[in-house]
Amino acid sequence: MNDRYMTPEVSRVGAVRRETADTWTLELAPPEGTGAWNYRAGQFNMLYAFGVGEVPVSISGRDPRSGALLHTVRAVGTVSSALTRVKRGDAVGVRGPYGSAWPVEEAAGSDVVIAAGGLGFAPVRPIVRAVLQARERYGRVVLLYGTRSPEDILFRRELEDWRRRFDVDIQITVDRATDGWHGNVGVVTTLVRRAAFDADHTVAMLCGPEVMMRFTAAALRDAGVADERMYLSMERNMKCALGHCGHCQFGRDFICKDGPVLRYDQLRDRLALREV
Repeated sequence: MNDRYMTPEVSRVGAVRRETADTWTLELAPPEGTGAWNYRAGQFNMLYAFGVGEVPVSISGRDPRSGALLHTVRAVGTVSSALTRVKRGDAVGVRGPYGSAWPVEEAAGSDVVIAAGGLGFAPVRPIVRAVLQARERYGRVVLLYGTRSPEDILFRRELEDWRRRFDVDIQITVDRATDGWHGNVGVVTTLVRRAAFDADHTVAMLCGPEVMMRFTAAALRDAGVADERMYLSMERNMKCALGHCGHCQFGRDFICKDGPVLRYDQLRDRLALREV
């Protein structure tokens, strides 16, 4: 394996944007002398907070002006908390990109249903951007997004821009409403039956907690979407990104090497098993 994928390169933080109370998006410039970063929607990088450690973080997009990659991080542990405290100009170690990608090109000509839960919105944001940039190549486009509360909604400004369009159906739901929220309340699966799409010609892409993906996939299946036309991002327990440590083993697959994006028919039976 190329040393580039095993040894962190130094990237400089171009900007830091607070998304919610505990979530930030880091804009990371390509390491000096490497030119633009190439990545495919759905892939992830390993981000290293110097002196602390590293964690896998999905690429949540590219800044159109600088070419920097965007990484959306929630402060849930020692390393991720350290990453959310970086400032413009700070150094962050980067390995990658790694992993399989969303079938954005393969979905051309089909309806596209994108379902996300919580921080799972970050890995699917590049799908929405790519599909809307080449909107004429796709049929109906549906985004179903669920989160804990209105305060936890990610990428609000971009969501507002997308909702002004007439060629994409965006539905958002929250687990619990707060003052001023007049939208949907409930789990993401409740949005499936409200969405308009041709099930026989739909490609669905899901990312979020496993329980959310399992029930959303079942709802899409009940609506007529074939198992082999649904894709899930299994971003769980990844640690080294190389398949050496075994943290990401999910049955016969190593999520960091074989995934994180896998077809539902490859995962269906294992998703129903406890402690796999």
